[in-house]
Amino acid sequence: MITSRQNPRIKAVSALKNRSNREQQARTVVYGVRESQRALAAGANVVECLWCRDYFRTAEAETVVESLAAAGAESLEVAREAFDKLAYGDRQDGVVSVFETPRRTLAELQLPAQPLVAVLEGVEKPGNLGAVLRSADGAGLDAVVVVDPVIDLFNPNAIRASVAAVFQSSVVVATASEALAWLRANELAIWATRPDASQMYWDLDFKQSGAIVLGGEAEGLTEAWQASDVTPIALPMHGVADSLNVSVAAAVLFYEARRQRSIT
Repeated sequence: MITSRQNPRIKAVSALKNRSNREQQARTVVYGVRESQRALAAGANVVECLWCRDYFRTAEAETVVESLAAAGAESLEVAREAFDKLAYGDRQDGVVSVFETPRRTLAELQLPAQPLVAVLEGVEKPGNLGAVLRSADGAGLDAVVVVDPVIDLFNPNAIRASVAAVFQSSVVVATASEALAWLRANELAIWATRPDASQMYWDLDFKQSGAIVLGGEAEGLTEAWQASDVTPIALPMHGVADSLNVSVAAAVLFYEARRQRSIT
């Protein structure tokens, strides 16, 4: 059992809270029983699992630790005081795992007939990024392309907010030019959210193959999404604000698309 907060393994995992360390090592840290389980289920490669029985809330925690070890993780029991150094946020359930960060490209995406895709450009807050990915997963979108991200996709807060949906093979990172070329090559309609658009989202036919494009919290979408084959769409705003939080807007659009596609 690891008992010291100064243990090299504790320090190494804590260092993965820093983006530069995550990128240099091509690893990230996953906090939580449910998140670790879902990252594993998504096919991510697990490296190690640190766990503290004092913080286990349910029998599921022990089961997940066993699953991670069976998948090849080095399993390390940690005493409560040392485990506290690994804490991230105010939710603690006794399991912290380290996974390799997947490197996926647009060319690897496998789209079904009449796909529905989300494109996120320049999202700045990891909580928002994670929430959009969680909504995309819940609404059954076929792929999410994260364009020119300000934050890294495997930020621990993005992982937690997405409930580890960031690890799914349908989530990739690309540049705006790469994403546009890929959307056009796959003959997807492109619907870009803009506060000055005149067409409301409910007037669209989301049953056809297409991509819903959303921009960052501060600046919105760049000029790359003002091409003639990009349809600007809006969500009505009746108060003093000119736009919704990007994660809220995403959920509204994704589930409207799911509603339309559920109508036979």
